[in-house]
Amino acid sequence: MRAVLAFGANLPGDLGDPAAQIAHAAASLASTEGIRVLASSRMFATPPWGVTDQAEFRNCVLIVDVEDALFTPVDLLHRCQAEEQAAHRVRDRHWGPRTLDVDLVALYSEAGEEIRSDGRWGEKLVVPHAWAHARAFVLVPWQDADPSATLGGTPVADLIAACPEEDVSGVRALPDVAWAP
Repeated sequence: MRAVLAFGANLPGDLGDPAAQIAHAAASLASTEGIRVLASSRMFATPPWGVTDQAEFRNCVLIVDVEDALFTPVDLLHRCQAEEQAAHRVRDRHWGPRTLDVDLVALYSEAGEEIRSDGRWGEKLVVPHAWAHARAFVLVPWQDADPSATLGGTPVADLIAACPEEDVSGVRALPDVAWAP
């Protein structure tokens, strides 16, 4: 299956600044047996969303191929959560600051069909991510990694166009930040 993984961080951690935290997690995921990176976005600086009294975020996207024989969707979620735990993620406040966030945004079968959770994994895993369609900090990096991406049959470019202009204009590429594995 193919997975879209969205990374975000706005706190430094043991490995350095937010971009370094993301780079370490991405490299760790990329070196995992059964996970192969297909594409990556640039690193983006984005304003906080939801809770705005915090530092700006670093956000990016990896698109990976995942061997079904080694990972179920929930296994992949747990692998992403292990990276968050390794970065000492603390969940003090909903939408609050974090050393690392790795979201499983969308899944696709080998045939390219979107995999939807439809409640089969309960609240543990909901795909596509419930708010991905409305968050410029996810959509802009996703389109950067895959200009032809779709979510729910809608081009990601169209979803970006539907986002509030202030959300989209706040997302800016940091081309001098190398992060991808």
